[in-house]
Amino acid sequence: MDATADEGDWPHDPDGEEGSEEGRKYGMAIVAKKVEDVTFPLSRAEFVEEHGDDPVRLNHRRVVSVADVFEYVDREEFDDLVEFHRAVGDAMREGGFWEYTPDA
Repeated sequence: MDATADEGDWPHDPDGEEGSEEGRKYGMAIVAKKVEDVTFPLSRAEFVEEHGDDPVRLNHRRVVSVADVFEYVDREEFDDLVEFHRAVGDAMREGGFWEYTPDA
């Protein structure tokens, strides 16, 4: 579902109030916002069922779905928020969704 926001195939505007709370947020910040009020453990399948079609803006042109990112998540359940963030960050890097990689 990798696409630009201009194509309009999203359930809501990636830059609108529902997508980024009236300001552009990118990548991990968008996914992280979806688990602020979640009780852990969290099932990967349930999370994708609820948010899979939601857009994740990666840069000023590229938008992918939550489901696209979660194709690279190898865990079935997350015990806590830190575990969730690590798995999603690893998946974003593996899938080529991570926009910034500092020089190590």
